[in-house]
Amino acid sequence: MIRPSVLLFALLISAPAWYRLLFDQLDFVQVLIRFLIAVPIAALLLAALRFIMAGYRKDPEATPVTPEPTDPAPPSP
Repeated sequence: MIRPSVLLFALLISAPAWYRLLFDQLDFVQVLIRFLIAVPIAALLLAALRFIMAGYRKDPEATPVTPEPTDPAPPSP
């Protein structure tokens, strides 16, 4: 099933065609074809974005790590 975000993004991509439809510069069939072409493109772009953003999610099972200094402390005078 297609996500609503994909359809909304495809509508945003094809917005110039919908705008030209209002002024009778394009036929309705051409606008629908442009929208149908925009749907898989939007799905691929949003899937890539989801894949990239998945790497930044926090892992709830990860153990917290406390940083420790690697250099020894200088001797106090």
